[in-house]
Amino acid sequence: MEYSQNPLGADNQQERLIDIGWITGFIDGEGCFSCGIVRQQNRAGRKGYKTGYQVFHEFAVTQGEKSLECLLSLKDFFGVGKVYVNRRYDNHKENLYRLVVRNRQDLSEVIVPFFKRYRLRTAKKDDFEKFAKCLMLVNSERHITHAGLIEILEIVETMNRKKSRQDLIRILRDYTPDTQDIE
Repeated sequence: MEYSQNPLGADNQQERLIDIGWITGFIDGEGCFSCGIVRQQNRAGRKGYKTGYQVFHEFAVTQGEKSLECLLSLKDFFGVGKVYVNRRYDNHKENLYRLVVRNRQDLSEVIVPFFKRYRLRTAKKDDFEKFAKCLMLVNSERHITHAGLIEILEIVETMNRKKSRQDLIRILRDYTPDTQDIE
């Protein structure tokens, strides 16, 4: 994407709307909003890990090497994230590249506000809303309590891969003995 030399001109506003439409459509098809839980038993003494778990949140877009320019354009547009290469050694002819945003501040101040203003239109909209809610719960420090962690897990189980609630509660029960079953 090339940007106009006249950022305040009417032509630039039209260019920006086209860019925004392309971005929301591209992310509707290719983006992923995900949250997960990572066991951090050795860090339980730290404030953010009191439950022995870390809530992991990520916005990612993956493309083949031939479409790397799209990821670089997204990174330039948002001004956050990193592009990683996943080198392929199998029968595929090109490497995969991933634009990833994991920084909570970048997600909270850049990614979430953009997609709240410029709404997604596919089923990915639901994952985004759940992602934004999980991020809000972490920002309000709900994740450092067992009840808050369970609340986040209940949302996570309905996103993307849809792990069963019983599996998620079992994970908590196995590593946090004072967590009660919620059936």
